[in-house]
Amino acid sequence: MTAFAPDSLVLNRKLPLWYQVSQSLRASILGRTPDASLRLPTEEQLAAHYGVSVLTMRQALKELEEEGLISRHRRRGTFIEPGARRSTPRRLLGSIDAIVAQQSGERTTVLGHGPEPVPGELAEYFADVAEVATYRRLRSDGESDEPTNWAENAVRPEFAAAIDPADLERWPMTKVLRDVVGVRISRITDTVEARLADPETAELLRVPLLSPILHYTGVTYAEDGRVVDVARIRYRGDRFSFTVTVEAH
Repeated sequence: MTAFAPDSLVLNRKLPLWYQVSQSLRASILGRTPDASLRLPTEEQLAAHYGVSVLTMRQALKELEEEGLISRHRRRGTFIEPGARRSTPRRLLGSIDAIVAQQSGERTTVLGHGPEPVPGELAEYFADVAEVATYRRLRSDGESDEPTNWAENAVRPEFAAAIDPADLERWPMTKVLRDVVGVRISRITDTVEARLADPETAELLRVPLLSPILHYTGVTYAEDGRVVDVARIRYRGDRFSFTVTVEAH
């Protein structure tokens, strides 16, 4: 069994530190390898890893404990709950790690990938290229194997060349682009709207044709202003809700 190793995190001083740490640690927990230890490092070790105070770390752990992802035992330590699942709705305060956490923690199957002409509805994002690399993935609940959402990502070809599709079975596209490919992401613009399930969505998600779904579009921008990735994700309407919290500072 390997030791549990949380991902690294670049802190954004405009957002609450405890929130950023909890989101990053959540993504690490939900995306851990099957042979990783369920025991977390100590509060002091985690605080040093993230570069925050022990009090901040304690608040982040409390958030995850209330969510049911971890349990804390006096003198024994902090442990990941073996059957921990993501709860909904989720708070989203605008960090990239929050996006990663939102997309983590389910079993992912890559349905297919390859180059294709830029779809007409995405032409405004990829005006300077003739084709994009498309990745199609189905996410399912790890326990029931019930499909929860399916995603299409359109990625600029120069970045797609460095993507190993096997990584997409373990990590969300945002994490792969940032941490594996090395894209310096400046922002992600999210749009969520209600739609009706088309034949392909109904078949993949095992829902009736024309039943309500949540359609998410996420546009990822690099620091130079180029669109790196456009994600279109169809969520089962009976499995997800989204909450956005705007903090006043």
